Amino acid sequence: MELNPLTSNKVPRCAQKASSKRKNINQVFTFRELAVATSNFNHHFLVGEGGFGRVYKGYIDSVDQMVAVKKLDRKGLQGNREFFSEVLTLSMVKHLNLVKLIGYCADGDQRLLVYEFMANGSLENHLLGRRAIDRSRPTEEQNLIHWAAPLLMDRSKFTEMADPLLEGNYPKKSLYQALAIASMCVHEEADARPLMADVVTAFEFLTTPAGEEKPTMASTESIHYVESVKGGNAKDELEA
Repeated sequence: MELNPLTSNKVPRCAQKASSKRKNINQVFTFRELAVATSNFNHHFLVGEGGFGRVYKGYIDSVDQMVAVKKLDRKGLQGNREFFSEVLTLSMVKHLNLVKLIGYCADGDQRLLVYEFMANGSLENHLLGRRAIDRSRPTEEQNLIHWAAPLLMDRSKFTEMADPLLEGNYPKKSLYQALAIASMCVHEEADARPLMADVVTAFEFLTTPAGEEKPTMASTESIHYVESVKGGNAKDELEA
């Protein structure tokens, strides 16, 4: 009888064979081991969250190292067969710039992946910094857009949205112009938001040195929105 990959808790035969061949690569952990490693998935150990689940840092005695444990959402769309296909794929792909998969857990309906822990953060962290959704922050700061919306309405609070690592060493005018563009992108009405082509052009406009020809924006709807929000001339904000 063929197993239903979306409901069965059994490990597919192909995954069993592959795992036996790769015992030195992928370790099979129990749910209890990973719960102990992360202090029962303590929120203080939460390092990330995405569409498929949450990621916690932890320490596993059996491998004697810090790890990142990705606990997949049991209500997610990923089925049993898809999970093990991902395990096999990750175990075969090796690259200096890819995080190493250490092992996995498939206890009952629990599905977890165990990766090496990057103490210095991922490339995404360095490029993007604060995440759009971060449940490790205070409730009012967990949603980045909800946190920023009232600040975008008050020019005196613009500096609170700047990267703290800059320590205030940036032209305020440039910050205001960048936030004018950002405010366009978070309009409550999706149809009122600018095209990404316009967003790119707007930033190119701001970074073009004085004296050089400025790029032309495809539309002016974005400018009109910022004018209504700030009660000022957003076009001047961008072109000043």
